Amino acid sequence: MANKKHSRRRERFRWWFSRKKKKADPFDSEDDAVEEDAGFCGWSMEMDPRISTHELRVFVGTWNVAGRSPVGSLAADLDEWLNLKDIDHTADVYVLGFQEIVPLNPQSIIAGENATEATNWNMLIGKTLNDKYGCPWLTPMLNPINSDDYYYSGIPETGRRYISRSQITTQLRSQTRSQTGQSYRYSRYKLIASRKMVGVFISVWIRRELLKAYSISDVRVCSVACGIMGYLGNKGSVSVSMSIGGTSFCFIAAHLASGEKKGDEGKRNYQVSEIFRRTSFPRLPRDGNLMPPTILGHDRVFLFGDLNYRLYLEDNLARELIRKQDWKALQGFDQLQKELEDGGVFQGWKEGSLEFPPTYKYSSTNSNRYSGGLPSRAREKQRTPAWCDRVLWYGKGVKQISYFRSESKFSDHRPVSALFSTQIEADKRANCRLVVPALVPSGTPCSIGKQANGEATTTLTSLIKTDADACPTNR
Repeated sequence: MANKKHSRRRERFRWWFSRKKKKADPFDSEDDAVEEDAGFCGWSMEMDPRISTHELRVFVGTWNVAGRSPVGSLAADLDEWLNLKDIDHTADVYVLGFQEIVPLNPQSIIAGENATEATNWNMLIGKTLNDKYGCPWLTPMLNPINSDDYYYSGIPETGRRYISRSQITTQLRSQTRSQTGQSYRYSRYKLIASRKMVGVFISVWIRRELLKAYSISDVRVCSVACGIMGYLGNKGSVSVSMSIGGTSFCFIAAHLASGEKKGDEGKRNYQVSEIFRRTSFPRLPRDGNLMPPTILGHDRVFLFGDLNYRLYLEDNLARELIRKQDWKALQGFDQLQKELEDGGVFQGWKEGSLEFPPTYKYSSTNSNRYSGGLPSRAREKQRTPAWCDRVLWYGKGVKQISYFRSESKFSDHRPVSALFSTQIEADKRANCRLVVPALVPSGTPCSIGKQANGEATTTLTSLIKTDADACPTNR
């Protein structure tokens, strides 16, 4: 046994040294490449000829909707936000984070979770993503699971998923089994994970072809409440961890403390540190300790949301720079940029250049005017405009393609989005599959496909078959 292992190791070294000069990775800096070569020891998956790398495009968006419910006329705004008109910029994965999908009043914060608003947003997202490509779409089961009475609901020729007996909705009853199967078969994007905590909400969609090509596994969710008294859910985060091929991803949608007084940025920094410290994804029995339990242990990490960082600048001076559209000068006064430069809680994090107007606070819905300023208006809040809504990333192998805001007037925030290109590893020997983790008992804020602490959770709406029809490598 030892001789065979030694022989295989020699073969790997021989193959590695006989390769032609490796082509530079367009996603890593020259320093990173030098560091990798200098740290070479033994062998890695990158050197294994059975491992191939592929480009993956990830769309990350954030939108504070000011407690408003989605309406049908919002579809056009959503289409613009997701940038679906530009075929060259469509993504393989869409990760959308929302804040204030319910009003942040005492009843919403203290009372038990209600999944109605999350369901409505997911319905609109799914319809927008799939109708764009002429694909019929079936509204998924998105109500929170309140009982332990689970069974597999068969979806003809498409796979299975966990649901509760109490979750059979009127809409699904009205559809025939053949219609159900056709909708699932031809939807281009599938809902993989969804999580709501009071007003913070995350929704993750993956292109159907990707589910066939790679192993999508270990989908886990976790929420951290750090609002009132440090433990209520009016502020905090909801996170999704997953593995695509051989690469681990973590997506964190957050809503941090508001306020533009001196020292308020310290509250936000503390909440970020709490989110990093308290987010812990559950281990799966079959993990083999491969999937990281913490945020920064993942290969690719994205933090986005209403982070609420403001400007170190007087209101009239900020408005003057906005009038001149001098974004570079304005960015020099941005609190989050300073935190990124100083390190601290954001050590190692990156953000693209802010080349768009501040996203907050607009006077009212259906308005292009910032709130406050002179002359002041009755009952209008005085707020210095700021880039409150942001998208950051952490880890090597990530390249930002675009970073922009949309012009929807639905709320007092403008939605922001970023498109990324990253590389994932795929084991040529692996079967193409979507692995469903086991359901875990309720009672923890971090779980796998089950309601926890009253929080509405939806994960893995369907399975993809592993037969010859579903796996191109078997054709």
